[in-house]
Parts: sequence; C-alpha cells; structure tokens
Amino acid sequence: MAVNPEKTFKFVVVGGGIAGVTCAEQLASQFPSTDVALLTAAPLIKAVCNFKQVSKTLEEFDVEERPSSVLEEKYPNLRVIQSAVKALHAQQHTLQTVDGLEIHYEKLCICSGGRPKLLTQDNPYVLGIRDTDSAQEFQKRLSKAKRIVVVGNGGIALELVYEVEGCEVIWVVKDKAIGNTFFDAGAAQFLIPSLDTDKPERAATCKRARYTIEGPAATQGLAVEPGSALGPDWHEGISLRGAEEVSVPLVSVEYQSEVKQIYTHQDFLLSPLASQTADTGSWPVYAQLTNGKTFGCDFIVSATGVVPNTEPFLHGNSFALAEDSGLKVDDHMMTTEPDIYAAGDVCTAGWEPSHLWQQMRLWTQARQMGWYAGRCMAADVLSETIELDFCFELFSHITKFFNYKVVLLGKFNGQGLGLNQELLVRCTKGHEYVKVVLSGGRMLGAVLIGETDLEETFENLILNQMDLTPYGEELLNPNIDIEDYFD
Repeated sequence: MAVNPEKTFKFVVVGGGIAGVTCAEQLASQFPSTDVALLTAAPLIKAVCNFKQVSKTLEEFDVEERPSSVLEEKYPNLRVIQSAVKALHAQQHTLQTVDGLEIHYEKLCICSGGRPKLLTQDNPYVLGIRDTDSAQEFQKRLSKAKRIVVVGNGGIALELVYEVEGCEVIWVVKDKAIGNTFFDAGAAQFLIPSLDTDKPERAATCKRARYTIEGPAATQGLAVEPGSALGPDWHEGISLRGAEEVSVPLVSVEYQSEVKQIYTHQDFLLSPLASQTADTGSWPVYAQLTNGKTFGCDFIVSATGVVPNTEPFLHGNSFALAEDSGLKVDDHMMTTEPDIYAAGDVCTAGWEPSHLWQQMRLWTQARQMGWYAGRCMAADVLSETIELDFCFELFSHITKFFNYKVVLLGKFNGQGLGLNQELLVRCTKGHEYVKVVLSGGRMLGAVLIGETDLEETFENLILNQMDLTPYGEELLNPNIDIEDYFD
C-alpha cells in the first residue's frame, strides 16, 4: 500500500505479533469510521484462530501467519504499513520509520514483542529460535546434523528436545530439573521418560503423595523467563529430523550447567581443552560448559528466552522501565509517556497484581493484553471508565509438552508463597501428573499434565477460595469424582 511520507491516524499500533494484531483488530472494530494503522516490520502478521473459551479464564487458540491484506479486507478502516520504526518522538506524537515515513498519532500502542537473548552475537554456529524464519533455518541445518547442543529451559527448548529425531541432543539446563519455568521437579520427573521412548507407556498404578515445604531451598520460586513469539505447536508442519538414521531419541541432559565458552574447530584444536576432552571426532563448533565438560557439535541452539524489544522507542523519551527492562504499564496498559500504551512481551505489569496472577511472556497473555489495551484506548477516547479485566484475576495457561496436555493455574509453582504452602500430588506414570498448591487450606495453584479433566473444577476452587481442610488428601483420590463433589 502506498503511503504519503506524512500520515495521521487516530490510533497507531506497532507490532505484527499477537498483541499488536489483537489490539489493532479491537480498535478497528470498535471505531469502524476511524483510521487505525498497524506498523509491522514483517510481511506476515500473526492472527488468532480457532479461539475457544475453555472455562472462565482458560482459553485455547491457534496462531496462523497470514498476509496483512487479510486484515485490511476484514477492516476497511485498518491500514497495515510494512515498515520498521526508526524513532519515536513522544512529545510530538510522531513515529519515524526506516523507510522515511512520518506517522502522527493521537494514541499509540507499542507491541514490539521481545528479541532472543542469544548466548553470543554474530556466531554462525549459534542459532536463536524466535520466529518462523529462524525455525525454518533450524530445520535446514538440522537435516545435516549428527549432534546439536540445546541451551535453555523454557518452552522452546522443551518442545525442541522432544521433537528432534535422528540427531544426538546435548541439553544444557541451568536448573536442577527440566522446564522449571513451567513446573516443579516432580513434573519434570514425570516427563523425562518421554525423552527415551517413542511409544506411550501403559498407565501404571496411581501413587499419591503429600508434601510440605522444608527450608528455603524448596520454596519453588519462579524465575520468570520470557516466552517466545513462536508459541505452542511451532514445530508442527516442519520436519525436525537430523542426519542419523535412528528413531530413538538420543538426549542427554547436563543439569545445573551453562555455556562458559564457545570455540570454533580451529580455536579448539589450539586450546588445552583438545587434549582434555574425551569427545573424539571433528566438529565445527565446541561448547565448554561450567560443569567442566566440553562437547563438539554441528551447531548450538540458544533457546534462553527473550528480552523486551524496546529499541528504538527509548531514545529521547522518558519511559519508566521495569527491572526486566520492559516498558512499565499501569492497570490501563498505559506507559509513563502521554497517550502511549504497551502490551505483550515488550511491557511489564506495573500494577499491584492479584495474588493469583503473575506475568509470564506467553501467547495467551499477549492476546489478553493486546485486547485489553485496545479496550483501554477506546475507553479513554470515549471518556468511559474501565475495570481491570477479569483475565488478570487468575493466571491460567494451556499448552502441550512432550505430547501431554499441560494446564497451569494460579500460583502453580508456589510463586511467592515461601514456606507457607503445602503440596498435594497424584502421579500415574505415563498417564497423568496432578499437583495442587494449598496455603491455609485454600487452593492457590495447580499443575495438570495429561487428560485430567480437572481444570474447570480446580479453577473454581481457586477463584472461590473455599476452605478445603476437611477434605485433606481425599481431594486427589482418583476413586472420588471431584467434579460431582464440588458442583
């Protein structure tokens, strides 16, 4: 679409990811006769489809990459401008793009997402997976690879390690257990056998256990790592197969370890490590780990999360930033600059959150924040009051790991509860893992892995804050139909 070098819009949204597209759609549908602009650096936008409200707070949806023309056809008042932002002049209410456009806005929403936290910049043997292009590049390189090193413990690393076939994987995890962004060591133990099997195990007898927390080491604190713009199921439809003719996964996990140094083949041969490393063979790149081991491989995957993509909005402006470098927003998604809002991975919730909610940079929250930011911008223009949306009342997320359905609710890892928590666990090997977090007899969080059908019941128990002390361990008794119990 040809655009004049200077253009004025009532609403401008920056970012073609889930938060930006959801925000722009919300504004375009609420103000059908008002000009709305969506600025995106990429030719394709990410759209939500097959949206399903599973329960009060749980939602499931797929994400599709679509040409921007699809949006413009749906909303005649929405203009998609494909150009990256070069500078923002908050006081003048103008944006400059790299193509030399100057865009004036009345209200702006920044949804520029996050960028990968790469282990090292500009190393051809270190690949960050963030978007579709990098996922396809990974697929291409994997097809010729015999061994890769995967560094990271978030959603992308979990999916990647499980899906890769025909290639040895050295998985470097800085924690004591896999996936600690999403679940505890118990759930990790439940999932680990999936790495060594290519057929589902038969359900074994059910074991139930009750835990109390002992000492600070067991506080189940959560270091929130930012999520990824690829989101769930990013690997579907692309073949993740290496060069080796084996179907059994070859995954070894190096726990409590990080990459200390990366060597090219040449540098490695000249280093004292060459004589100390048991790893024979000739590899293009070598990763020296903090646990003293060194591994040669075809390439290294850096899946170590993202940082809020606040460039180029900061220069010359006075945004308040949170500790994680995100743009700090209030409970109306407003930044500290006039008429500028933010949503998704680029922002950090600056309000006092509900005791059952925490921010995690996930697609569900990007959609919710984008939708709510659009509502807030509209309310401001119409001089209406708006309450903080109910989706911020209870943290809830549905995803899939290792081919199991995973539901996370509330303080699912006992975040911030310290010693004041009790855990109930029910585990049936190869079938399901159910963990409930209780404090003072009330349910504050839950992790459900497998087809448990407990999500709606547990969501209600968390929201109602009913005293569950009388039920004790019977709460997870598989012989009691808990749904009927609390209906």
